[in-house]
Amino acid sequence: MNRKNYIYILGCIFLFVSFSCKHSENEYHSLTDKIEGESKNYHGTSISSEQLLEGIESIEITEGNHTFLIPERKKQIKSYACTECHTRPLQELKSNDTIKKAHWDIKLAHADLNTMNCITCHNGDDMDNLKSLTGSTIDFNRSYQLCSQCHSKQFEDWKGGAHGKKVAGWAPPRASMTCVNCHNPHKPGFDTRWPARFNTQKVKERE
Repeated sequence: MNRKNYIYILGCIFLFVSFSCKHSENEYHSLTDKIEGESKNYHGTSISSEQLLEGIESIEITEGNHTFLIPERKKQIKSYACTECHTRPLQELKSNDTIKKAHWDIKLAHADLNTMNCITCHNGDDMDNLKSLTGSTIDFNRSYQLCSQCHSKQFEDWKGGAHGKKVAGWAPPRASMTCVNCHNPHKPGFDTRWPARFNTQKVKERE
């Protein structure tokens, strides 16, 4: 093969490769080539919950190996800070039976009264914080730490995302409701009720 033919063949090969590998036009030889070509500028998922979280004030928490956002709680409590009213020790603020008490409408339906009462979770000497069973201070924004003392299984499921509701969705950043966003801490059980809609034809048949 002379030099002229050799250069001609090399030129043909170059042209063939140049026109057959049109990566810029998303044309590839194989699926592997396509994955490599399309992923050059890939820096993680493009799906995000950030827009759905706009306007929701949240705080970041880390529990175990899980870091995620939860709704800020204190600003949602109408009567917080508690010391705005609890200006004196609790014993001094207790009223007699003839005067309506400040929290007269709260009826605790969480556990047996021999097991739980107001001071199980609230500290009369520090009303702006909750307290653990051992007397440690728990911030109102992290009230789930209080619930986790008894509801440890639900707490583990919640940390992993299997219990409770998401604020936005599964896409990052992950944001989850806390216990008190779904449960009334003084009456956590859900009341049974009829579905919002039911088969009216069945009702007519029963009459």
